Amino acid sequence: MVEVPISDGSGVLHRYADLRPIGGEQRNVDVWLPPGYADSSQRYPVLYLHDGQNLFDPAVANTGVDWGIDEAIVRLMRDTGHPGAIVVGVWHGSQRWRDYMPQAAWAALQAAGVSTPYLTRADGPPWSDDYLRFLVADVKPLVDATYRTLPDQPHTLVMGSSMGGLISLYALEEYPEVFGGAGCLSTHWPAGGDPLVDFLAARLPAPGRHRLYFDYGTATLDAEYEPYQRRMDEHLRRAGYREGQDWITLRFDGAEHNEAAWRARLDVPVRFLLRGLGAYPYRALPRVGCGRCR
Repeated sequence: MVEVPISDGSGVLHRYADLRPIGGEQRNVDVWLPPGYADSSQRYPVLYLHDGQNLFDPAVANTGVDWGIDEAIVRLMRDTGHPGAIVVGVWHGSQRWRDYMPQAAWAALQAAGVSTPYLTRADGPPWSDDYLRFLVADVKPLVDATYRTLPDQPHTLVMGSSMGGLISLYALEEYPEVFGGAGCLSTHWPAGGDPLVDFLAARLPAPGRHRLYFDYGTATLDAEYEPYQRRMDEHLRRAGYREGQDWITLRFDGAEHNEAAWRARLDVPVRFLLRGLGAYPYRALPRVGCGRCR
């Protein structure tokens, strides 16, 4: 493990390099500790995020813009008195689609003869089940043994964007006893279309013990997402998920499909997923503006 400097000086970032390979590639895992961690005995909720190279440092982010997740947590601490959260970012490999396409869904779509441009141009079948086992069986035990976490299900959360949104939902469904909430930003439903939506909806855990966040923009690739997200929303309602409590879906008019757009609205999923967690009195915050909140 090495400590990596953070340009804005917020918190401490530890990097674990070249952990167990998935699909023949080893992965970096970053662990960010909030300000004040070293000076307290506080235990913290943990956010597990995909695309770890895009979270903290624009120099290594895919588009030259990082998510600023550390800054979002610091704002949460400043605005609400929340003690913060530990953030774990797992870097993706060179075949990101294979990391993040829900494997059981892919197998079912293949068996049903479903074909989309995203399925046909993939480099091979997904290994996302291996990726999730790595996250749950290797990364989480390392984090819980090394840092002062709140390791139980309500305080263990997962989040990502695009294909990372798909794997976040899939993670919660595959390991509902591990993850208490999932943040799915600009979920890339066109990877499998309506059959993918229906497959994942059929595997939702029973409502009441999990929190789900979905959103989408209306520009560039995000412009394709609304019909699929509306379909998932109907599944959630029929399954008994309570809108505004167990789940929210937000639409951001004009938002594009890129890190800059996700950075601009990151406070919203962070605060929804972490509200009431970390033994602090949650206080309502002003709503962050969006084109339409549903």
